[in-house]
Amino acid sequence: MTNSAAESAEVDRLKARVAEVMPATVEALTDLARIPGIAFPGFDPAEVRRAAEKVRDLFADAGCPRSEIIDIGDNPPAVYAELPGPAGSPTVLLYAHYDVQPAGEVAEWESAPFEPELRDGRLYGRGVADDKSGVALHYALVRAFDAQPPCNIRIIIEGDEEYGGTFEEYPPQNPELFAADVIIIADTGNITVGQPTFTSALRGMAMVEVSVATLAAPVHSGMFGGPAPDALMALITLLATLRDADGNAAIDGVDGYEWDGAEMTEAEFREQAGVLPDQPLTGTGSVATRLFTSPAVSVVGIDAPGVEGAINAVIPKARAMVSLRVPPNVDPAEAQQKLMDHLLAHAPWGVRVSVTPGPIGAGFAGDASGTAREAMADAMRIAYGREPVDFGSGGSIPLVSVLTEVVPQAEIMLCGAQDGAAAIHAPNESLDLGELADAALTQVLFVQFLADRWG
Repeated sequence: MTNSAAESAEVDRLKARVAEVMPATVEALTDLARIPGIAFPGFDPAEVRRAAEKVRDLFADAGCPRSEIIDIGDNPPAVYAELPGPAGSPTVLLYAHYDVQPAGEVAEWESAPFEPELRDGRLYGRGVADDKSGVALHYALVRAFDAQPPCNIRIIIEGDEEYGGTFEEYPPQNPELFAADVIIIADTGNITVGQPTFTSALRGMAMVEVSVATLAAPVHSGMFGGPAPDALMALITLLATLRDADGNAAIDGVDGYEWDGAEMTEAEFREQAGVLPDQPLTGTGSVATRLFTSPAVSVVGIDAPGVEGAINAVIPKARAMVSLRVPPNVDPAEAQQKLMDHLLAHAPWGVRVSVTPGPIGAGFAGDASGTAREAMADAMRIAYGREPVDFGSGGSIPLVSVLTEVVPQAEIMLCGAQDGAAAIHAPNESLDLGELADAALTQVLFVQFLADRWG
C-alpha cells in the first residue's frame, strides 16, 4: 500500500472517528442483544419483529435516508438500508443477520443470556457475536462517515439465518437490491483475537435420504433370523461403506484438495470440538485440509427401534439421513448424484435400497486477488498491526453461493468481529469489544481505500 502524507492523515482521521463512535456502537449492540429474536418454531415471533424494527431504527437514526423493513412472506422480515456515495463510486453491500440461536440451558450461563454483561473486556449474551456483531460493524461504519460514505453503501440484515428459512430465494427475485461491486459477509471472524482473518473457503452441502425395506412386518429373530433380510443390518452395512478404513469419505469422484492457508492444530480442534481425550481423530491429512477442503460424510439421523423397549425381532424397514460436506471446488449437485450412485451400487446382499435427494448448497472459494481484497488486506494491517491470514470453515453459508450467482461480478469477502473464543451457539457466547473496535476500523478503512483506488 502507499504511505503518502495525505493517506496517513486520512487514516488518522478515520481512526479518531471510529474511536468516537464506538461507545454508541457498543450501546446499540447491547440494546439489540436484549431482544430475544429467535426465529425457531415455538418462540415468540413478535420478538423477531421487534429485533427487526430495532435494526431499522438504528440505521435510520444513524442517518440512512432509506432504512426499512422488508416483509418476506411467512419468513421473518429483513432490514434494508442504503447510503448513496459520490457519483461513479463503487457499491458495497454489507450483510449480517439479527436473529439468534435459542439460549439453550440457561443454568449453564454465568449471566442471563438476554441481559448482556461486560466481563474482562468481553460482552456476554446470546447473539452478541453471532451475528449482532455484524450489525454493529455496519452501524459503526454509517456513524463513522456521518452518513456520507465515499462509496455507495447497501445494507441487508437477514432475520432467519439461524433457523435456515428461505431467505436465499429472495435475492434472485430482487436482484436490484443486491447489485454491488463488493459484498462483505460479516458473519465470521478471526482465528484468535488480534489476528485478522479472511474466511476464504466454505464447504458446500448435499443431503440424501436412504431407505431399506425387506419384510412386510417384524418377525421373530429366533424363528426367522438368518435367512430373513434384516433391514437395519443392511442399512448399517451400507452406511459403513461411505468411509474408508481411516475414516475418510469414500465416494468415487468427490475429491478434495490440500488446504494452503492458516493451519489448525489438533489440540485446537480437539478443544473446540470437545473430542474425548482417548478418542483419535478420523481421516488423514492436516486438520485444516480435513475440515475445509475435503469431503466429509456423516449420518445425521436414523430411524430404528429404540433400545428402550426393543423386542427380539428382525427389523423390516430402516432409513437414514446422510449429510455430505462438499469441497469448495465441487458442484454439490454432482456430488449428491455420486453419493446416491454409491449408495445404490453398494447395497449389500441384494436388498432393495431407495435413495431420495435432499437440499444442496454450493461451497465458496474466495479470490486472493482483486482491488477489494487488496484494500481489505491493507485495512486489516493498519487496524490490527498484523498480516492477515486465510482460514476456512467446514460449514456452509447458503446465501454466499446464492450471491455468487445473483451478483457474479462482485468480489465477495467474509470477515467480521467474532473470534475463536466467542462460543457461538453455546452457553456464555461473548464478543471481545477490542476486537469489535478493530473490525469496525478495518471496515471503515476498507471503504475509504476502495473509493480511493477505484477506477
